[in-house]
Amino acid sequence: QVQLVESGGGLVQPGGSLRLSCAASGSSVIINVMGWYRQTPGKERELVASITRGGSTDYADSVKGRFTISRDNAENTVYLQMNNLKPEDTAVYYCHTRVVTTTTWTNMQYWGKGTLVTVSS
Repeated sequence: QVQLVESGGGLVQPGGSLRLSCAASGSSVIINVMGWYRQTPGKERELVASITRGGSTDYADSVKGRFTISRDNAENTVYLQMNNLKPEDTAVYYCHTRVVTTTTWTNMQYWGKGTLVTVSS
């Protein structure tokens, strides 16, 4: 079992910045990919950014050049630095991870509860 605890959401004006954090905790797992998804009412959850254990990253086209994902493998924590925020970035942001259990070598995924980011003047 893996728990993901997110922090850092809130209200920010257009053009502002926020930093999201997500700490993963669990036993008998290898945490591989960590990432952030977002969802607005009536829309499907979409990938914002992801990062592998080795540091390879992937970004949605809409956030390239504005958002930066990073992780601390020692602390099992992933960060999302969001700059030049736009009203269309308003959403609930969910932390996500893909792990492998070291007991049965099974691939599993987990989600955080979500943190609301509101970009508005």
